[in-house]
Amino acid sequence: MQQDTQLAPEAALIDRREALQDWLAALPADASLGFDTEFMRRNTFYPQLALIQMGWNGRYALVDPTAFDIGDALQPLLGKGQAVTVMHSASEDLEALSPLLPHGPHHLFDTQIAAAFAGLGPGISYRALVAELAGAELDKGETRSDWLQRPLTPSQRAYATLDVVYLKPVHEQLAERLAQRNRTAWHAEDCERLKQRACYREGDPQPQRAFRSASDWSPEQRALLRRVLLWRDQTARALDRPRPWLLEDGAVMSLAQHRPASASELDQRTRGQRALRSPQRQELLDVLNRPVDAEEVAATAAIPEVPQGEAKRALSAMKDCVDRVATELDLPAGLLCPRKVLEEYVVTTQWPDFLEGWRHEVLHDPLTRLLP
Repeated sequence: MQQDTQLAPEAALIDRREALQDWLAALPADASLGFDTEFMRRNTFYPQLALIQMGWNGRYALVDPTAFDIGDALQPLLGKGQAVTVMHSASEDLEALSPLLPHGPHHLFDTQIAAAFAGLGPGISYRALVAELAGAELDKGETRSDWLQRPLTPSQRAYATLDVVYLKPVHEQLAERLAQRNRTAWHAEDCERLKQRACYREGDPQPQRAFRSASDWSPEQRALLRRVLLWRDQTARALDRPRPWLLEDGAVMSLAQHRPASASELDQRTRGQRALRSPQRQELLDVLNRPVDAEEVAATAAIPEVPQGEAKRALSAMKDCVDRVATELDLPAGLLCPRKVLEEYVVTTQWPDFLEGWRHEVLHDPLTRLLP
C-alpha cells in the first residue's frame, strides 16, 4: 500500500459564501458528492462545526464555517436536490451539520453502513475501508487536532482533504456490491433512519428507560428520576455544556433515590460538578422538592427489567434465531438486531420500532413465536 499523507491533492479553501455557492453551482444536479466534517465537542453540549470537506470528480474544497454564515447554501443541492451525499459513519457529522441541514442530506449514502451490508463487517473504520477497497494507507495523525485553530496547518489541510478523496471509489464499489446482493433498498432505509436519529434535536422524552438498575424503583421514584434527567438535558442545552458537567449519572440516581434535605446537603453531594453553579443548584433543589403527582407518574414510561426466568430463556432462543438469520443473509448480527433490542422486546412484548421496515420482513414471525 502507498502512504498518501504527503500526496493530498490541492483543495480550495473557501471562506466566503459566494465562493461556496460558486463551487456548488459547478456540480451537476445528480452529483455524488464526497462529504465530511471536522468538529469539536470537548466543552460543549452541541458539536462546534469547524470544517466542511467536499470532493467531486477530482475537485476538492475545504469550507471554513467559522469565517462566514453558511446559512442555507447547502440546501438546494444537498438538502432538497437529487445529489447523493457520500459520508462515512455520518451520525455525529449530521448532528454537527443539523443547523445547516435540519433534515440531513436528501440522499445519504453512508459507507460504513454499506460496508456492513456488503459483507465487510460492522463498524469498519474509514481508514480500514480505504485500505481494503482503494489500496491506500491513510495517516490518522491529526485525529485529535484542534480544528478550530486558524490558520489550519498544511498537515491539517492534507488530512482533511484525504478524508474525502477516496469516498468516490469506495462509494462506487460499495454501491455495486449492494446491487449484487440486492441490499440497495435496505441500505437506503437504514441511511434514512440514521438521518432521522442524528438530526432529531429534541431530547429523549423518556430518558429514565436507559437506567435499567432503576427498574425496580417505586413509580414515584421513577417519575422523579425522569424529572431530574429532563431538567439536566434542558439545562445542558441552554448552557451548551456536557450533561455530566451538570450531573453525572451516578449523582442523578443518588439524588432521585434519596432527596437532599437541604441546600447545603445538595451542595455537599454535588461537589465537583463543573457546570452546576448557584442558579442551577437552586433550580435543581426546586426540581427535587416538588411533589410527584399521579399525572407525572402516569406520564413516566416503565423501565424495562433485566430478563429473568422464562424471559431469559426466550432471550437466548431469540439471540440464536437472530444469529441464524444473520448467517443466512450474510449480515452482522448486530446490524440485524442488537441484543438490547431483543432484551426490551422479550420484557415488554411490544414489537420494537428498530425492527420495523426490512427487519420486520425477516424477523417478525420467527421472533414472535419465541415470546414467553
